[in-house]
Amino acid sequence: MAGSSGSGSAGGAVPEYEVPELHTRVLHVGSFGALWKQNLHGADLALQGAVAEDGAAAVAEDLGCGLETAAELRTVCSIDMLKSPDKEEDPEIISEDSSLVTLRIRKKALERREETIIVDRTCRQETFTYEMESHATGKRPKDPANLIEEGELFLTLNIFYPVIFQKHKDHKPYQTVLVLGSQKLTELRDSISCVSDLQMGGEFSSHPDQAPEHISKDLYKSAFFYFEGVFYNDKRHPECRDLSRTIIEWSESHDRGYGNLQTAKMEDYTFNDLSIKIGFPYLFCHQGDCEHIIIITDIRLVHEDDCLDRTLYPLLIKKHWLWTRKCFVCKMYTARWVTNEDSLAPEDPCFFCDVCFRMLHYDAEGNKLGEFLAYPYVDPGTFN
Repeated sequence: MAGSSGSGSAGGAVPEYEVPELHTRVLHVGSFGALWKQNLHGADLALQGAVAEDGAAAVAEDLGCGLETAAELRTVCSIDMLKSPDKEEDPEIISEDSSLVTLRIRKKALERREETIIVDRTCRQETFTYEMESHATGKRPKDPANLIEEGELFLTLNIFYPVIFQKHKDHKPYQTVLVLGSQKLTELRDSISCVSDLQMGGEFSSHPDQAPEHISKDLYKSAFFYFEGVFYNDKRHPECRDLSRTIIEWSESHDRGYGNLQTAKMEDYTFNDLSIKIGFPYLFCHQGDCEHIIIITDIRLVHEDDCLDRTLYPLLIKKHWLWTRKCFVCKMYTARWVTNEDSLAPEDPCFFCDVCFRMLHYDAEGNKLGEFLAYPYVDPGTFN
C-alpha cells in the first residue's frame, strides 16, 4: 500500500514509510482516497459484482486456455468440491472413537462446560472471535439511503487499553474498529467503550439499594483526539471543557519543541479531513485523564463483500477478551461491590458479587453489620 518514493509530487497524499515497518510519513486521508479514484476504473470501485453469463468463457479469457479446460477448472475448483462425499454429519457431534487428539481435547472441554456454570475460556473465545469477524460481513441496509457509496474509504483503528492497565498498556489493543472516511470524529468517540465511563461515585454501605443517579459518562463529557499537532475537542455540550488547554500551556511555557499546537472542534471534522501517519500512535483522552493510544493500521476502499450498511459504523471487528474479577466468597460470579476498611473481610480492598455482599454485610432486615465502606464496582470485563 505504501511506496518508498514519489510521494512528494502527490502533495503528501501517498503514504511513504518514514521508518520501515513502523509508520508512514504524513498523508492527507481525503487526498489519498481521491488519488485512488482517479487511477481506478469504475468496475474496480463497483459494489455490485458483475456476473458473467458464461462463466467458462470468462475463465478461459483470464487464463488464456480453451473452453473445455476452463469448464473443467470451474468444476474442480467449485465450492461444492470442498464438501464431504459421505452423508452430512453434525459438526458439533464428536465421535467417541476419534483418533484426533485435538477433537478428544475439545470433547472433554465441551463436557466440562455442560457440568459447570464456569465456561471454558478456549471454547468461549473461539466462538466469540468467529462471531465478531462474521456478524456483519456482506450485510446490506434495508433502507437504500443507508447504502455506503462506491469509493468510500475504510480506516482500521486499534484502540488500546488505558495506560492505567499496566499489564496491557503497551501491546494489547482491546478494540479494533472500522470507520468510514466520511464519518465525523464524534461518531468514533461515542462508539468507544471504556470502563471509566461507567464508574459510579459515592459510598453506599448504609443504603446499598439506592441506585446511583449518574455514571461518569453523564457527568464528565469532555474528551479529545490528538492527531498530528491538532487537539480535536468534543464541544457538543455546554458543560464540555477544553482538556487540551493544560497541555498546550505546558508545551508553550518553556518552548518544549512541539511546535504550534492547535485546537479544533471534534464535531466539525471527518476522517477524510485528517492528516495522519499509518502505524503511528495517536491519543484519545476522556474522563480527564483516561488516555487510550489509537493506531490507524490500514486505509482501503470499500468492496462488495464488506458490510455496506452505513448505520452499523463504526464497526467493531475485534475485541480482546479480559478475565473478570470473581467474588472473593463464591469464586463464581463477577464482582459488583468493593469494600474498604471492612471488619468482615480478610483483605482490603475486597470484592463481592451482589448476593454474597448482602448476605455477609446485612441482616435479614437489611441492617448493616460491622464497619465497612462499600462502593459499586464496574469490572473491566463488562464489555466481554
